[in-house]
Amino acid sequence: MTNKEDAPSCPHCGSKMKRWKVPGDSTWSEPFHYVCFNDECDYYVRGWEYMFNNYQQKASYRCRMNPSTGKCGPLPVWSQDAHKDYVLADDED
Repeated sequence: MTNKEDAPSCPHCGSKMKRWKVPGDSTWSEPFHYVCFNDECDYYVRGWEYMFNNYQQKASYRCRMNPSTGKCGPLPVWSQDAHKDYVLADDED
């Protein structure tokens, strides 16, 4: 188990990332990834305009980090609250 003090910081805004439970039908093998849920993160904020201008989609993305590799990638979101129901409490696995 990893507590919030051990969580990495978002490379885009510096906020502590939260442990996010990987959905059961995912191809990721890890039980959780780290995700930046800072609604003011520039990566997330700019994503709305980018996705609309390039793909005509009302969507954005949040920074997601794989804890096994340390590599970041986008986690697509369709609303400000998307995926927040998968955030793990500090004492959950």
